[in-house]
Amino acid sequence: MYAIRDIKKDELIEASPVIISPKSEWKYLKKTSLFHHCFYWGDDDETAIALGNGSLFNHSYTPNATYDNNLDDLTIDFYAHKDIKAGEEITINYNGEIDDKSPLWFDVIE
Repeated sequence: MYAIRDIKKDELIEASPVIISPKSEWKYLKKTSLFHHCFYWGDDDETAIALGNGSLFNHSYTPNATYDNNLDDLTIDFYAHKDIKAGEEITINYNGEIDDKSPLWFDVIE
């Protein structure tokens, strides 16, 4: 996903609607290709699948965007963590926290 215009720090980039999957369905969901597009959701260990552009952001350990679960609106809201120039790739940290360098479920090439 690349910026088509300059985006200012803290600006909302995308509010992606989600499909919520209860904890009891995780054992099935993790066997599908949707597994790679899941986000933790809520306090009950539920899973959210981001629609719209929410599943298209690539991972980086030095991301220029972050996201928050908007439980009231049932969206995952993606925000610029710093100014992003037009043409620059928009990335998030798949671990959720901007500074979390924990290993992921796949090899990261940066």
